[in-house]
Amino acid sequence: MSRLLPLALLTSLVALPLALGSNPYLLNALITTGILTIAAMSLNLLLGFTGQLSLGHIAFFGIGAYVSALTSLGFDVEIGFGTRIVHEPWPAAVGFLLAILAAGACGYLIGRLSFRVRGAYFVIVTVSFAEVVRLVALNWVELTQGPLALTNIPVIALGAPGLGSWTLKTKLQNYYLVLAVGTLCYVIIARLVGSRFGRAMRGLKENESLALSVGINAARTLTVATVISAAMAGAAGSLYAHYLRIIDPDVFQFATTVTIVIMVVAGGKGTLMGPVVGGLIFGLLPVVLRPVMAPEAQWMIYGIVLIAILFVMPKGIVPGIAGLFARLRAARAVPVLEASPAVPR
Repeated sequence: MSRLLPLALLTSLVALPLALGSNPYLLNALITTGILTIAAMSLNLLLGFTGQLSLGHIAFFGIGAYVSALTSLGFDVEIGFGTRIVHEPWPAAVGFLLAILAAGACGYLIGRLSFRVRGAYFVIVTVSFAEVVRLVALNWVELTQGPLALTNIPVIALGAPGLGSWTLKTKLQNYYLVLAVGTLCYVIIARLVGSRFGRAMRGLKENESLALSVGINAARTLTVATVISAAMAGAAGSLYAHYLRIIDPDVFQFATTVTIVIMVVAGGKGTLMGPVVGGLIFGLLPVVLRPVMAPEAQWMIYGIVLIAILFVMPKGIVPGIAGLFARLRAARAVPVLEASPAVPR
């Protein structure tokens, strides 16, 4: 049953545009929700399976967005001593791959710096890193255009030599691109969590002292998890930049990190489906609230809904529903046991 649920959800998401009739407003909401859900899945790999809270996770998202945008736009920037770097525009698909590599490299740097310590130190390092990256994007105007934003970012085109290319211009095409990337990230995380490396991550989360005693290298395991998590966040940032076709330093807003954390916690951290369910709920909630209330009031509703979910299901929606079904199965099994004939001795 647990394997059928993701397949059922995927089938529903594939067929959803047919039911919506290609409504541009709802498709736009689904695309942005899908991008944030990919970021939430990447954060869950750290928060849910290793127990490490990254409040600067939006930095990897923004790095992916800027790297991909600059790769596809090109730039001409002076780096000092009369030296200039001139980069001609490359295809947006190459920018997508470079965004993954750049974000993963930054994740490696943060992991190497942070996992010699734990707890609040890791949180401080990630928040500080996000603020540094935001200030660079804001003030290095020659490269990033600062608050003026990078505009006219090319859309992603897919293709192969001899087969031509396919430019993803419409919302429907971008919807299926985001769905494909999200599905791939889900499969990678599922395979990773079910592997020996995944058991090492969970061991460090549950009992680090015991994990260390059986030979698990904590710093290396957590660093690799951060690299994979950051790379996925970078992929989400790249999709965001090429879909909106404009990017500015506001992409590093702390509020976006809070939204991603809410998606993970409400859906159920440490579960595969948790960030997906939480992402759909809190990603589409603004679509329902926007016509009836101001943005400030929407944050109040966010908080009320989150508190209500965690009050009823303290571990999140997915663990709460799984526990409910387990109790129902146990309740059904009791009458069967009572009605079964006694075994003669």
